[in-house]
Amino acid sequence: MFLLDQWKKVLNKLENEVTAVTFDLWINTLTPIQYANDELILMAPSINAKNQVNQPGIFEKITKCVRQEFTPYTFVRVTEKQEYEENIRRQEEELDKIMKDSPNMKFKFNQKYTFSNFVVGKSNQVVCAAMQSVAENPCQKFNPLFIYGGVGLGKTHLLHAVGNYLNEHRPDLNVLYVTCEKFTNDYVDSIRNGKEKSNLDFRDKYRSVDVLMIDDIQFISNKMGIQEEFFHTFNDLYQNNKQIIIASDRSPKDMSALEERLRSRFSSGLIQDIQEPDYETKVAIIKKKCSQEGYLVDDNVIDFIAQKTGTNIREMEGILSKVVFYSSLLGKSHASMEDAHEALKDYGETERTDLDADRILRTVCDFFKVTKEDLIGKKKNKEIVEPRQMCIYLINDMLNIPLTAIGAIFGGRDHTTIMHARDKISNQVKINPHIRTLVNDIKSQLLKY
Repeated sequence: MFLLDQWKKVLNKLENEVTAVTFDLWINTLTPIQYANDELILMAPSINAKNQVNQPGIFEKITKCVRQEFTPYTFVRVTEKQEYEENIRRQEEELDKIMKDSPNMKFKFNQKYTFSNFVVGKSNQVVCAAMQSVAENPCQKFNPLFIYGGVGLGKTHLLHAVGNYLNEHRPDLNVLYVTCEKFTNDYVDSIRNGKEKSNLDFRDKYRSVDVLMIDDIQFISNKMGIQEEFFHTFNDLYQNNKQIIIASDRSPKDMSALEERLRSRFSSGLIQDIQEPDYETKVAIIKKKCSQEGYLVDDNVIDFIAQKTGTNIREMEGILSKVVFYSSLLGKSHASMEDAHEALKDYGETERTDLDADRILRTVCDFFKVTKEDLIGKKKNKEIVEPRQMCIYLINDMLNIPLTAIGAIFGGRDHTTIMHARDKISNQVKINPHIRTLVNDIKSQLLKY
């Protein structure tokens, strides 16, 4: 709360230092994201906004007011989302290089992700129990352990929780966590370098560990070379009684482009899903976040956020932070329903005015890693048909477009074909948690500004 409180004081000063237009358009849109070592980092909503506030006249006034409320030596840095994320990625790459050069160094897991601060409910209690069992007895139970569920349900939290537990209680073990993308990039780099040492370094990194955790394994689909290498890595670890934990957004049987031998390996252990949190679990998560961050929020606000948001826990926590930040700017100690309504007035699908069929097509293509030509074409393999039906359903559900018009978008298909695709996904949404999660995840991406 210190950062938000101090920034609110800075804004109060700046409001009297600049014009109302400058304050409303540029300064009031800044978000403080970090203050450490006498450096305050402010996030601008766009590159244009960043350039505006970095103009000498405006930036000098911001720095002046910041130094009055923080320290006289505070350095101000304005960034924007893409630039900030790129810096984070670069830092992670540097850490990976250090880890590669020093294989005995412990992997640094996110300290916020522990079992003690993971909220357990009906939707995730089985998965949490399985992960705790593996952490307490690695290589003894559930090997491999495969967990799956939609975006933002807690898979990455649990993986890091296992890592933090093992680093504390079993410091003798070499524990490694990577995303599927990182595994892929390391493998591609080892091939690109074309040296025997590079290949040996890659295999030593992944086959010398005691516990290997891989996140987002679904991205291994359609990558035969990567599947081949991962198959041999998996076998080597398994045969040497090393623990393997895998996370995905879908179960192995739903990964159509996955080699059967890998699907068989994954199925040899325990496969468990994380289901969507129910209302009570969402309330518990919000209250836990409030306790951790020192947020003071009225109970009816917690109820409002739990009911208004979907199943993505990260999104829900972000909305909570937005409400608290808005109330702090108004000088309030507690976030009230009035603050929540005002802070979230733009939240929700009814506010999206630029949504069209082409945007839905592009989003679905990006989500499923397929091309637009395949989606509207004649291919009938499962990895194309399912995204196509999903896209038809979303266009029909989110836009007021006749079935014949949707058929025209998809290569002149008959309206009965469009109706069949729409009804199939509609029925699956009602009975299949995996399909329902996919639909919610894609809608969340479509409704972002």
